[in-house]
Amino acid sequence: MPRFFAVMLFLCLLPAALAGQVEIVQARFEQQPAGWRVSVTLRHADRGWSHYADAWRVVDERGEVLAARTLYHPHDDEQPFTRSLGKVAIPPATRVVFIEAHDKVHGWSKQRLRVDLHEPRGARFEVRRLPR
Repeated sequence: MPRFFAVMLFLCLLPAALAGQVEIVQARFEQQPAGWRVSVTLRHADRGWSHYADAWRVVDERGEVLAARTLYHPHDDEQPFTRSLGKVAIPPATRVVFIEAHDKVHGWSKQRLRVDLHEPRGARFEVRRLPR
């Protein structure tokens, strides 16, 4: 009988595991007087409340978290999806940051998006700075 329960548990958890890790599709950084507005587009095969993309964050080259955006519900029927965060404080001397994404089953994805804040665009990112 214990084997039956183990098999049933495996079958219940299988759909959540099959959703895979969250993918960072694109990011947009817009410099504003009160800080940066960061918009991140994610793709994930959300499977309800048990397995969905639930956060993204901006980190510097040392791994220090500069900002984080929590996602409070699954986006089963909205893929990919974009969420923004305003008033993100990025030190002026910082040139490169990374976007990292999280899902409830796999944790922080190994995929990171490198963003050079001195370039207007790059692979999957766009940066708009205030005029000098």
